[in-house]
Amino acid sequence: MPDQNLEVIPLGGLGEFGMNSMALRYGEDIIVIDAGMMFPDSELLGVDIVTPDFTYLEQHAAMVRGLILTHGHEDHIGGVPFLLSQLNIPVYGTEFTLKLVERRLDEHEMLEEASLHVVEAGERMQLGPFEIEFIRVTHSIVSCVALAITTPLGVVIHTGDFKVDPTPTDNELFDLHTLAEYGKRGVLLLMSDSTNVDRPGYSESERAVRPRLEDLFSRCERRLVISCFSSSIHRLQQILDLAAEYGRKVAFLGRSMLNVTEIAHSLGLLSIPDSTLLRPQDIMQIAPDKVAVVVSGTQGEPMSALSRVAVDNHKHLYLQPGDMVALSSRIIPGNEKAIYRMMNHIARRGAELVYGSMNPPVHVSGHASEEELKLVLNLVRPRYFVPIHGEYRQLSRHAQLAEHLRFAGLKDTFVLETGATLIIDSQGARRGEKITVGRVCIDSGSLDDVVEDIVIRDRRHLSEDGFVLPIIAINKLSGKSEGLPEIVSRGFVGGDNADLLQEARSVVRRTLDSSSPEELGDWGVMQEKIRTDLKRFLSKQTQRRPLIMPVILEV
Repeated sequence: MPDQNLEVIPLGGLGEFGMNSMALRYGEDIIVIDAGMMFPDSELLGVDIVTPDFTYLEQHAAMVRGLILTHGHEDHIGGVPFLLSQLNIPVYGTEFTLKLVERRLDEHEMLEEASLHVVEAGERMQLGPFEIEFIRVTHSIVSCVALAITTPLGVVIHTGDFKVDPTPTDNELFDLHTLAEYGKRGVLLLMSDSTNVDRPGYSESERAVRPRLEDLFSRCERRLVISCFSSSIHRLQQILDLAAEYGRKVAFLGRSMLNVTEIAHSLGLLSIPDSTLLRPQDIMQIAPDKVAVVVSGTQGEPMSALSRVAVDNHKHLYLQPGDMVALSSRIIPGNEKAIYRMMNHIARRGAELVYGSMNPPVHVSGHASEEELKLVLNLVRPRYFVPIHGEYRQLSRHAQLAEHLRFAGLKDTFVLETGATLIIDSQGARRGEKITVGRVCIDSGSLDDVVEDIVIRDRRHLSEDGFVLPIIAINKLSGKSEGLPEIVSRGFVGGDNADLLQEARSVVRRTLDSSSPEELGDWGVMQEKIRTDLKRFLSKQTQRRPLIMPVILEV
């Protein structure tokens, strides 16, 4: 029997949503599965994204053989530039996934140095002692794979994100046959997606959305605006097909929507009917009943395309009474307030809102529900099981779901959280020592602004550049600002720079004057606009970047 240990090391995504990243170590060799990110909680002021702490990989840099990506969602690839800035390792993934990674690396001017290798479902490759087979799975994004990793101690299966869709729109079926073959031969460890474990039954097929979309196209008498995740290529294809069928032209709004559709079309994953596309600047020029607009920004992000449309501040689209807006997406936990606020603005425009659960649905989940999770467990019949991707309550429930396999060879289930390790050797599996993990908060998306601790980041930021508090009083009834904004500054400029602060007040005033009454009533939007404009002004005048925390008082 081999005398080395196999270590399972979760770097992110266990006991939390997002930041999915997992390392496998055998002897002196390590492979990494995914490197994701998540968006910050509201209390993380000034932070744009959060990634896992890759210190463990940096400490063992000579052992890391490569990064393998299961699919192209941000919670699985968003941390790739930050990992590659610390470790120069090869990256493996399907063509579409790597194209999305390329876009991220290009933003950080890292694309030329990156070593990216395209793999296909069904392909096998060797990295050190690990032989990896890529297994096709269905999900809400195209070109997803699960991983069957053969190690000297046995086979480890990592499902990635998945659902078992029997009728995918691209007819690329989940490869259950290969999964079952591994199950017959014997699987040492299964790591399976737990996101929807608390949903009974089966997740609906992507095709279940078509009847509702068809209903919207047939019922809408004016402009139809549909918002969905830009990565939902299956959904976008159905919208394009229905638009051609109902004689409507389609315009895409939002940077991510334009980028992803361009990539998908160039790879032949998105088919655009002839004469269907419409330039954004032409949306308002053609008859309202002849246009459909697909917009990014489903989660109410303050400066996203849909948020700007909602407050009548988009240069290419403004809503009018009788228009219809459909939110073809789920509400990600934590975003409820921002989304409902945005929906209120849309309703004020006189547009009809379509959202939420209905039958037929306007959105279906991309994650497996309880019965599909059972199906995978029954096909694989692992000796050990580790639920992944989800909060602790979901991991725990998934572990309970596997208990029936005790009679079919399951020896033990381990509910791990990020940083807790599992060791498997010839004697069996046991919990190992915890490793250093955490969250890395990134300001402005720049690799130069990576910090390992939010408190240290703030203290360093304050010590170097100080802080600026623009204080704005807005009349609750009229929505207008009361008098000139006040600027409070500490550790940034002294009394000799009164003129600079006076100009800064004028900058904030101009931002307020150029905002619509509804924007003034939306604190989230106004804080972001003021922070952006003031940061640009102060950086230009002083080459410094103080911490800017707008305070809005309702009077």
